[in-house]
Amino acid sequence: MNTRIQTLFSNKTTSILSVYFTAGYPQFDDTISVLQALQSRGVDLVEIGIPFSDPVADGPVIQASNHQALQNGMTIKKLFAQLKNVRKDIYIPLVMMGYLNPIMKFGFEEFCQACSRVGIDGIIIPDLPMDDYLLAYQSIVEKYGLHFIFLITPETSEARILEIDQHTDGFIYMVSSPAVTGVQQSFDQHYAYFSRLQQMPLKNPKLIGFGISNQSTLQTVNQYASGAIVGSAFIKLLTTCPDIEQAVDQLILQLNQD
Repeated sequence: MNTRIQTLFSNKTTSILSVYFTAGYPQFDDTISVLQALQSRGVDLVEIGIPFSDPVADGPVIQASNHQALQNGMTIKKLFAQLKNVRKDIYIPLVMMGYLNPIMKFGFEEFCQACSRVGIDGIIIPDLPMDDYLLAYQSIVEKYGLHFIFLITPETSEARILEIDQHTDGFIYMVSSPAVTGVQQSFDQHYAYFSRLQQMPLKNPKLIGFGISNQSTLQTVNQYASGAIVGSAFIKLLTTCPDIEQAVDQLILQLNQD
């Protein structure tokens, strides 16, 4: 099966740009507008964040967006309703990112089925351990033709990285540092980690996330992986810019400025 994610990485092996945003933020009904704006500015892949009250892997910027999205009334059910016809206009790969608790409340198989129905390509669940995934959830994910994207960190052992690489496809989400999401000015202290991963014989491409906010950090990760994932920097711009289009334009400018 040649999926949108596989097609992307086949056609573009470097400088892939993935952007994360929280569904229901800044306004409840902004989901499709954000996707359209990102796609129109050349973003390659988008991660749609499911708001949750306790997003443990996220820093204060994304935590605040989660809180506001929940205050706006966003739920998984309402998000799927917003995405019902998303594939009429959006052709780039879409990944759903969320925590296990709300997904389990919704129903794990129901969630995967709904993802497949609306045209989601993959899912990221940071707090679902790989062993539990393989035991109870992999067959469901594969049943609905979804990619399951694992995260690795500087603390992940080489043996575990190889195991993750064996049991997933699409791409590996390479967390830049042992910290929560948030803006960083440079990755000077992480070069050894980046280099070690670059030299490992992995079948899956890698995207590096957490901390990418400017040209320097973007150029660094593009040297060591197939591309970058930007989250907090975009959420900040959604917060401060007067509209979505300007937020996306400012993000692209910010990532390309010296």
